[in-house]
Amino acid sequence: MTAKTQKTPFNLNMHTHRLLSDEPFFAALSRRIDKRACTSVPTAGVRVTEDGRYEMVYNPDFLERMIEECGKVRENRDNAFRWVRGILMHEFYHLIYGHVTTRLPEEGMSKLWNIATDLAINTHIPDELPPLACVPGVGPFAELEAGLSADVYYKLLKKDQEEKDESNDDNDEGSNGGDGEDGGGSGDEQGDSEGSSSGMGDADPMDDHSGWGEATGEDAATNQQIAEERLKDMVKKAVEEANSRGWGTVSSEMRKNIMDSITTKVDWKKVLRSFVKASQKAARRSTVKRINKRFPYIHAGKRSDRVARVAISVDQSGSVSDSMLQAFFAELESLAKYAEFVVVPFDTEVNEDLVYTWKKGEKKQWERVMCGGTCFDAPSKYVNDNKFDGHIVLTDMCAPKPIPSKCRRMWMTDSYGATQPYFKTSEKVLEITA
Repeated sequence: MTAKTQKTPFNLNMHTHRLLSDEPFFAALSRRIDKRACTSVPTAGVRVTEDGRYEMVYNPDFLERMIEECGKVRENRDNAFRWVRGILMHEFYHLIYGHVTTRLPEEGMSKLWNIATDLAINTHIPDELPPLACVPGVGPFAELEAGLSADVYYKLLKKDQEEKDESNDDNDEGSNGGDGEDGGGSGDEQGDSEGSSSGMGDADPMDDHSGWGEATGEDAATNQQIAEERLKDMVKKAVEEANSRGWGTVSSEMRKNIMDSITTKVDWKKVLRSFVKASQKAARRSTVKRINKRFPYIHAGKRSDRVARVAISVDQSGSVSDSMLQAFFAELESLAKYAEFVVVPFDTEVNEDLVYTWKKGEKKQWERVMCGGTCFDAPSKYVNDNKFDGHIVLTDMCAPKPIPSKCRRMWMTDSYGATQPYFKTSEKVLEITA
């Protein structure tokens, strides 16, 4: 008698190992998340534990069945392995987007919200997912545009649901014929408000979203805060590994989203205002014409100029966006009473013929006047030689570290420059946001 072949149980480790070579970012994130087999969930899901940790639960039976069914057709077996990998990436994206600790939608609309979060994620990995996934532009979501946020998808789904419900109500009124009798049937057959009518809401989320946003108890708020800080730390470490080993299939747009998720948002306008005002203090100078109130006739007094002299060095390399320039110079208008701004365009050098003074109350439309590479030594030397009270550099940070500045210097850049500058500095670096 031939011994019966023992069925090999589903091994998640084998699939996470595949991430190591193909998706360094997700592999680094995977190592920092607890994983637990659970047959009560339909496919998989991520959630926060009571002690503020993240875990991924997965149904090994479902995943094994998917692989077995695909394995019956040899060319489909590779698809199955890709789909398992896609499911893992899908769950990690839920973490990155903060869906696990997000607010819950209004009562009765959780299914639409769950579908909306899946749509926001799956737009980035449409080719990695099994057919049951909700993907913008595919199946019941054929009319939905890809690349939208979960909030936008939720509004579109809700609108579609309301239109379907209104249409069904009109049809019911017509069929009843105004006789005032109940239509019959149990309450269970009526269904709930979560997609009972035909439409996009009839689809199902690919994974399990139970437990999202449901922190309770005395320590609920604390645990959520702990979880959010742990998540930010996990993503930061995964980013560091991805920067050295590669990002795999993560798009440039998604990289920006990931960077935004781990970056502490600072009100750059307030910091800019504070910097300019502090430069005013730097404009104070000693003078014998004013008595020192603390040490009369011993030390010279101080005289404060009405405005400080601040250099604005503007990178002309082309990597600084027009929107960034417009936002920055629009804010300078409100600060003109505190300082006299001298605009210093530069690339690898400073052309002094192009330097101009933007005085208090003067409005000047910004325009690019140079082009080329980037060297921070050029504007730094110009500022050092011309005695400024403050120095602000508008750039993408993609050039070697410059020479030291003789006055206070601050860097203003985009999200990539703020999180991944070409050089390290103890000077303040701010991201300009819209």
